[in-house]
Amino acid sequence: MNNKTTFLIGIIGVSLFVVSSVLGGILIENYNMTSQLISESYAIDTEYGIILRIFGYIPSGILITLFCFLGVKYFQPSILIKIGFYGIGIFYGLATLVVGIFPCDSGCNKGLIDPSFSQLIHNFTGLLTYLFVPFLMILIGLGLKKSTYYSFSVQSILLGIVSFLLVCVISSELTSEYIGLYQRIIELVFVLWIIFCANEIKSKNGNTL
Repeated sequence: MNNKTTFLIGIIGVSLFVVSSVLGGILIENYNMTSQLISESYAIDTEYGIILRIFGYIPSGILITLFCFLGVKYFQPSILIKIGFYGIGIFYGLATLVVGIFPCDSGCNKGLIDPSFSQLIHNFTGLLTYLFVPFLMILIGLGLKKSTYYSFSVQSILLGIVSFLLVCVISSELTSEYIGLYQRIIELVFVLWIIFCANEIKSKNGNTL
């Protein structure tokens, strides 16, 4: 598979995620993107939830996973880089697929009052994403530090640090009226990392190593 195809897989994957999260907020009456979580827009009882999941989040998760698993081959062999790429493929790509298959309960049941199995899977998967992805980006940055990808190395480390700090903020303010905004900024950081990575891959000549 050539580099331009891998680039497109990544860009389409994150584009589906962004479009779905924006559309979900627009389609639901009285939905507040600042105070409500993204998951609330495709919860089990929302009118357009199943459409957003089937045509947005699920294919997005599949494409992001493929991008990470394919993208690692364009960089020099390194244990840190492999752990980082495969980890992001699992904890962000596959995780997006899983939360699309297992949506949260109505209103995302923030108090976890008699939660459904789907809600528990959804919450656990999201927790793993926010725990691991920031560190995985930093690992990739460290693995690329002594390579020709110095700018992408710096970008990965900085985005990893920023997302980690934001995760700390959202974890300490779970009842904040700005929790939806915090989450969207974190997701934006993840999306930016994939876009930067896709551009690095696109700039290479030829097929995978």
